[in-house]
Amino acid sequence: MSVLRVGNASGFYGDRFDAMREMLTGGPLDVLTGDYLAELTMLILGRDRMKDPGAGYARTFLRQLEECLGLARERGVRIVANAGGLNPAGLADAVRALADRLGIPVRVAHVEGDDLTAAHPGALAAHAYLGGFGIAECLRAGADVVVTGRVTDAALVTGPAAAHFGWGPTEYDRLAGAVVAGHLLECGAQATGGNYAFFRDGDVRHPGFPLAELHADGTCVITKHDGTGGFVDVGTVTAQLLYETGGARYAGPDVTARLDTVRLTQDGPDRVRVEGVRGEAPPPTLKVGLNRLGGFRNEVAFVLTGLDVEAKAALVRAQMEPALAEVSDVRWDLARTDRPDAPTEETAGALLRLAVRDADQQAVGRALSGAAIELALASYPGFHVLAPPGKGAPYGVFDALHVPQDSVDHVAVLHDGRRISVPGAQDTAVLTDVPEPPLPEPFPPGPVRRAPLGLVAGARSGDKGGDANVGVWARTDDAWRWLAHELTADRFRELIPEARDLRVTRHQLPDLRALNFVVEGILGEGVAAQARFDPQAKALGEWLRARHLDIPEALL
Repeated sequence: MSVLRVGNASGFYGDRFDAMREMLTGGPLDVLTGDYLAELTMLILGRDRMKDPGAGYARTFLRQLEECLGLARERGVRIVANAGGLNPAGLADAVRALADRLGIPVRVAHVEGDDLTAAHPGALAAHAYLGGFGIAECLRAGADVVVTGRVTDAALVTGPAAAHFGWGPTEYDRLAGAVVAGHLLECGAQATGGNYAFFRDGDVRHPGFPLAELHADGTCVITKHDGTGGFVDVGTVTAQLLYETGGARYAGPDVTARLDTVRLTQDGPDRVRVEGVRGEAPPPTLKVGLNRLGGFRNEVAFVLTGLDVEAKAALVRAQMEPALAEVSDVRWDLARTDRPDAPTEETAGALLRLAVRDADQQAVGRALSGAAIELALASYPGFHVLAPPGKGAPYGVFDALHVPQDSVDHVAVLHDGRRISVPGAQDTAVLTDVPEPPLPEPFPPGPVRRAPLGLVAGARSGDKGGDANVGVWARTDDAWRWLAHELTADRFRELIPEARDLRVTRHQLPDLRALNFVVEGILGEGVAAQARFDPQAKALGEWLRARHLDIPEALL
């Protein structure tokens, strides 16, 4: 059958608004997808729904369709997006109303069954991650637009691929290839040079969005429309492949994809061929993301300038102590951004960050802000803060749990109102770790130089609940031989002091010349809890690349 061209126009709720139009006008497409959901987004949408029961979906998607629905219809491009969030039926109705107002005849379907909030008292939102076969049912029945709630990010591609090529639920290798393609597209411009460790390799001022040319055997080519910015090479694709993953088995509701079988080759300018992906039966359970309100938080950053930074920090901490006595969670962090004999006042300053959390808004609100501001004329010399603390804002907590596949009612609601039940996986396999592959031959001994890791390796990091992952890859075979032996889990803990008392698991992916580290608990209760300076661990990989090691001079 023909190649299926699937594009992406959104990597998160708030991504580039014009991307939908750019993708529809930039070149040929069969399906345009949009990923609008993340763990934090589900919390935000849950709070929206508390204020308005008719809310709970990504309103930006509707505004994009107002500009682009007619264009998609003219070009025969079908749209699949998880913008339905907590209310996919409501979004489907809103799209129909929009189409009627614009006079555009489109068939709108949606997928539901992911919402398990009623079964979890106290949760703001609890949603199972569904697979792609509900989307496939909608497309097979002729839908032009399919909106979903919480499906896996890759399901936005596996669904259209299964519908187009007629794949069945046990064609695991083909499905796994589509899962990898979906994972590579899901974060938009991260596959085309955005957030890329070696961003100076190309012009990334305005990167285009990616697309996949999918084939019936599950292989694909990752590329972008001609003339758009950014670039696609083995490095950009490797970086996205490692993003927010764990071990060699990448589990989903339809299939478990083996990341240790993926082969990437450059297939021309801005084209990377992805092949060799093997698939296995999915696990017997579905992941459920559970968001709840954890309490209230506040923060204030004191600026400490010039001399005696440590003593100034000790003074303000002592002065604030009475106001914090009843607060349940208090965290102080001193960032020594100051430098001696600084040429500017800003570079002479350090930041002392105070973050507080409590179930009582008053405890972290007026009591904190009053105590901090009252020090304005009575504390260390040069006292000032970046901004006055507010009244205390609610924060969320994310938990992941698992439920049996057959306990979730996955339903495709077709454009004509028919409801099609989508069964769970026919065969399943309990998820286990893959045995670690043998290490490559060590790089031969020789002269070394103290230098940043990032001179020989790239990295990309991200969050999964309270855990973080850091994928690290080498650009040459020789660098891989050194990296695989040098960057152990213990060495990772040495380089990242925050991880020294945490469980760090290292996974090898030799075909990608990559290591993937999972750091458990470094993000506390998840991004919405904002437990650390970089709550989503987006820059954890860049910090690691900036750390110095004894690197063979032959690699530098």
